[in-house]
Amino acid sequence: MGAKLIIDLAQSRLQEDSQVRCSYKHHPENRGIDSLLEMIRFALICRRCETAPCVKACPQGALEKVPSDKHDSGILRRANMLCTGCGTCAIACPFGTIYTDLIPFPSSVCDVCRGRLAPGEKPLCVTTCSDGSIDYRDVEVKGDLVEVFDDIVVKVSGGSTWEPFLREKAKK
Repeated sequence: MGAKLIIDLAQSRLQEDSQVRCSYKHHPENRGIDSLLEMIRFALICRRCETAPCVKACPQGALEKVPSDKHDSGILRRANMLCTGCGTCAIACPFGTIYTDLIPFPSSVCDVCRGRLAPGEKPLCVTTCSDGSIDYRDVEVKGDLVEVFDDIVVKVSGGSTWEPFLREKAKK
């Protein structure tokens, strides 16, 4: 069992204004956490329709469903270089699970620092995350933890799907 990046999805909602940094070596202004959150949201929130109207609606062909060994019907992936941020996918989604504000326009990448960490070292995103919503350690995937991609574990209520924050819940 190797170390995995663990993201507390409920807490990470507050990351938009955080100073989480990334050490992805190919461009210095990379925000890998943005890329990870988009992938996680597509994997957990998207209802993975068979007909995928969001994919068909995109005038630039920026969305596609890709096969996944963790999700039978595949998951959405967005080609950042093709996406113009028009929001057509959000309008076409019959379940309202694609939000344009969750899809960052700039392209970022996360490689989970594979092959770049010394023994015992944690990724830069973990050490610069001020609220503790990102961690990196050996973990047994069970209970509220779901491994959505190789080496990426998400803490979600109930252990299978993420319940987005509702305004009613936030007011209580």
